[in-house]
Amino acid sequence: MGQGIDLSIVATFITNNIHYVILVMTVLLLFSLVVFININMKLSHMNKRYKKLMTGMDGSNIERILMAHIDEVRELVKKVDQLEAENKRMDILSKKAVQKVGVVRFSAFEGIGSDLSYAVAVLDYNNNGVVFSSIFGREDSRTYAKPIIDCKSTYLLTDEEKSAIEQAIKK
Repeated sequence: MGQGIDLSIVATFITNNIHYVILVMTVLLLFSLVVFININMKLSHMNKRYKKLMTGMDGSNIERILMAHIDEVRELVKKVDQLEAENKRMDILSKKAVQKVGVVRFSAFEGIGSDLSYAVAVLDYNNNGVVFSSIFGREDSRTYAKPIIDCKSTYLLTDEEKSAIEQAIKK
């Protein structure tokens, strides 16, 4: 036969020391009972906290509250996207609006009064726009408008018109 523990020896040992075996089993049972009671108390406390968490302050379910907040966040994201699109549209529109103005007054003819003639440059963000000139003389007055694209015109610009454009660009 193979090697093993002889059960008769174990049975004799337990029979001879039965009061110690019962004592050890009782201590283990009491220890297990204390651990069981401790775990049940902690579980009860955690259940109370869980129920309190799952019930909001006004008695509503936390899941419903979270779902409502998720819906609100989705609506806010949609609104932010709309505002971003509107902001881009306004940015494009504002770059086309008048942003820079330069004015130069001058005397077109010697001996005629003060600086009654003028050149006004009106430009957008990209330096496109128009330059207006008014030449005032004794007997007549003339007004000119010349388109400006990227600070240049297809028409010949006077020094005063160029100066008005430079003033506008500096602003």
